[in-house]
This record gives sequence, structure tokens and C-alpha cells, in this order.
Amino acid sequence: MSEDGVWFEGIRFPNFYQTENLRTACEKFVMKDEDTVIVSYPKSGTLWLIEILCLIHSRGDPKWVQSVPFWKRSPWIERRDAEQLDRDSEGPRFFTSHLPFHLFPKSFFTSKGKVIYIIRNPRDVLVSGYFFWSRTNFVKNPDSLEQFFEQFIQGNVPYGSWFEHICGWMSVRHRANVLLLSYEDLQKVSPVMASACPRPNILAPPDVPGPQFLPSTLPVKAEPLRGHKSEMSPGPPPPCSA
Repeated sequence: MSEDGVWFEGIRFPNFYQTENLRTACEKFVMKDEDTVIVSYPKSGTLWLIEILCLIHSRGDPKWVQSVPFWKRSPWIERRDAEQLDRDSEGPRFFTSHLPFHLFPKSFFTSKGKVIYIIRNPRDVLVSGYFFWSRTNFVKNPDSLEQFFEQFIQGNVPYGSWFEHICGWMSVRHRANVLLLSYEDLQKVSPVMASACPRPNILAPPDVPGPQFLPSTLPVKAEPLRGHKSEMSPGPPPPCSA
């Protein structure tokens, strides 16, 4: 595996990606009207949001979250053959993606499928990203935080520029099927499901009105999820840069 990562359309991805899978996700993945995709720049609270969404879908019952690994409940669309995902999945589907706006599946723009985009303070993304990439062999390790800072500002980091990633998705924030959330708002926990979600039905199961499935008592605090059982479910997890 190349320590420089995998380059696709001018963006560097970790070396566990495959160029063909990235291209297939962009051009051939068929997004259905009942799909929901969690999209983020890495280290923005992706896994946390997966757990929240799955708990809402299961009406607060943690059994699904505790027994099925997160990468099976909400697989990354760019990490597997997109056509296989289409064949294997039925009913309401959850997916996850770190793709920038211009590389996202084209089928999204002709479907009613939903995107939930989570944004986090870039300072925290930078620091969290530095410590994550420093202890992996997915890309060349940064020599120092100072070096990683310069690379981050220039966009010469895995998944490209944070600024361009955010700007791309912010440009469609007014679409009815796009919801923007912030990591900092989610940290408030108690009121977040009701107050930070201007269109709560985007989070609810398709057959149920949203508000009644936005309880403030769901077990979604940040600290417990850092060591949550779902992340230690049977079988080795795939590389994760959430």
C-alpha cells in the first residue's frame, strides 16, 4: 500500500480505498428515495451521529446498535462496490460517506434520498485528525502538529480541503432533503433532537411522524460512545476515519 494514499480527482484518500470503488460510488451508485446518508469531513462526529440515527430508527431500543457493527448498519458507500450495495440492501437504508459534494453520487440529485451533514469546529477537526493519522499507516504520517497544520490549511490532507468540503455541502443546505447539524450542538444532547433539527422528519422512520421519535432521553452522550459496545462488536472493524 502506498503511504501517500490513493489519489482520485485531485483528492488524496487513505490507502485502503480503491480508485474504482470511488468512481463507481460517484457515477453508478443508485440512491433511493428512502435512503439516508450521513456525510461528514473526517473527525467530525460521524460515528456518534450513526448511533443517534440508528437509535431513532429503532425507537430507542439499543439492541440493534449493540449487536450489529456500525459499518454494517451504515456502510461507507465509497468503500465497497456500489452495485453490490444496491443488490444487498432492501427497505430504508443507512449509509455513510466522507465524499466531497462534487464527488457524491449523481443519483442523489434526482432522488428524494436524505443527506445529514455534520460539521465540526475546524480546530478540533485538525487536532483530532493529527492524532488519528499519526498513529495509522493509511497515509504518510505527519512529522509534527505544525506540519499537519500547514497541510490542513493547504488541503493537502486525506479527503482534501476542509474548507472546500464544507463550502460544497453548505451550497445545498436549503434543499428539503439536506439537513446540516453541528457537532457542538449535538454536545448539548438534551434539547438537540428537537431544537437542532428544523425538519425532524428527515431523521424519523419513513412511516412515523418525526417529533414523537425525537426523545431527549436517548443514550447518545458523547463520552459513553467513545467506548460504545457497537464499536467493539464481533469481527474486526474496517479502517475508520470518522
